[in-house]
Amino acid sequence: MKRYLGLDIGDRTIGIAVSDPLGLTAQGVETIKRKDMAADLRRLDELMKEYDTKALVSGYPKNMNGTEGPRCQFVKDFMAEVRKAYPDAEIHFWDERLSTVAATRSLLEADISRRKRRKVIDKMAAVFILQGFLDSLQA
Repeated sequence: MKRYLGLDIGDRTIGIAVSDPLGLTAQGVETIKRKDMAADLRRLDELMKEYDTKALVSGYPKNMNGTEGPRCQFVKDFMAEVRKAYPDAEIHFWDERLSTVAATRSLLEADISRRKRRKVIDKMAAVFILQGFLDSLQA
């Protein structure tokens, strides 16, 4: 089996999750504070080495009606830079509609304070994105 990194790409942060070695479950890793593309790619490279993977699953933020809006282009542009830096990377896109909603709901159910939620929401969204992708592989 191989490991996957899940990414929830935003303007200011990138939530990161990783699969277990069997590819069954996703765990939150960290939230990268975005500085510039070079710094983002450096940190992504460190994580790919740490978790020994070149398989990436990026959230793909379609509109609720299934159409692609400007956020989809933003994610595609970011992942195009990743592909340039890592031509042998395996890149997947996963419809992330409602992943942030689901992450927020689970944090609310866990009674996490608003301040703490803000710190982990992107990482949790990455977990939901990656878990959805992993579940689709088992189906």
